[in-house]
Amino acid sequence: MDLFEYQGKQFFAEYGMPISAGEVVFSVEEALAAAERLGTPVMVKSQVLTGGRGKLGGIKFAADIDAVREHATNILGLDIKGHVVERLWIEKASDIAEEYYMSFTLDRGAKKHLGMLSAEGGMDIEEVAASTPEKISKIWVDPVDGLTDELAAQWVDGAGLNPDARDGAIAIAKQLYTSYTDGDADLVEINPLILTPEGKVHVLDSKVTLDGNAEFRHPDYAQYDETQTRDDREQAAHAKGLQYVGLDGTVGVIANGAGLAMSTLDVINQVGGKPANFLDIGGGANADVMAGALEVINDDKNVKAIFINIFGGITRGEEVANGILEAMKRVKIDSPIVIRLDGTNAEEGRAILEPALNDMLMMETTMLDAARRSAELAAR
Repeated sequence: MDLFEYQGKQFFAEYGMPISAGEVVFSVEEALAAAERLGTPVMVKSQVLTGGRGKLGGIKFAADIDAVREHATNILGLDIKGHVVERLWIEKASDIAEEYYMSFTLDRGAKKHLGMLSAEGGMDIEEVAASTPEKISKIWVDPVDGLTDELAAQWVDGAGLNPDARDGAIAIAKQLYTSYTDGDADLVEINPLILTPEGKVHVLDSKVTLDGNAEFRHPDYAQYDETQTRDDREQAAHAKGLQYVGLDGTVGVIANGAGLAMSTLDVINQVGGKPANFLDIGGGANADVMAGALEVINDDKNVKAIFINIFGGITRGEEVANGILEAMKRVKIDSPIVIRLDGTNAEEGRAILEPALNDMLMMETTMLDAARRSAELAAR
């Protein structure tokens, strides 16, 4: 789950990090009232789940109430990289002496948490990494040991920050790491982390991605789920508990496992087709789950063929086959289906499907052949 900036700041504040006073608003009138309560000058900041807002006119400084009215009017409804601004964060303006960058994420290769810190804040970290990689201080934190005081100090010292920022940066580094681990986040990022003229270190922006699979440990995360941006297909899939991402192709995809689903998208592209979605049903290839998946894909008017790609592990082939046939009784399918079934008890599953094969239900023995046939059917 990707959080809006204001949600990320509220998340950080729960772990003691200093943020600026602000209010989220949905109209010009609410923006004016918030600015009156906060006191000008303020920042008028668009809240969309994409970067580059400032360069595209989505963040403006307002010295007085008239400026708040002007900027709120212009930013609400603004299209920023395909995201229409529906809410603003009105924030008390901050004086800035220096800007830094700080983040934590998972380095899967190292099987450790990766921290990145740079004195070159306010810029895309990818640009800094490409042009001046020596300006990024990195640490790898063993999850068992955590971020110790000594390691945090070494990290901050290695980034070459202003000495006035050292103590504050170390304190926020430890708070940020705690928010990342205790909060079950995939990414926590502050850009910029600022040093004020008074020598205070302060969070000025936030980027937070939470692990939705950990929501059962955090009942309050439901508030974040409610604000996720989803198209109609994704909303319908989410309501059914399916892992779904809508794409713009014509081959609907159902697979069991994220890795297999990603591979399926690649193979469809390889044979000249275009996937219409990513849909991972996990290990639950029973009739209820399959029916829900078929219903979501069938409702996508761009889908011209459906590729069901199942590799049985714990889920056995005959269970998958029975689930598919039962699901097809519940859902009126408009597009032809191509099935590839392999893995545990695949022969038994294919034998169950064989009598039902027709022009709307086909089967191939390999993923490549099934992808090719799906792409051909979708191109008709």
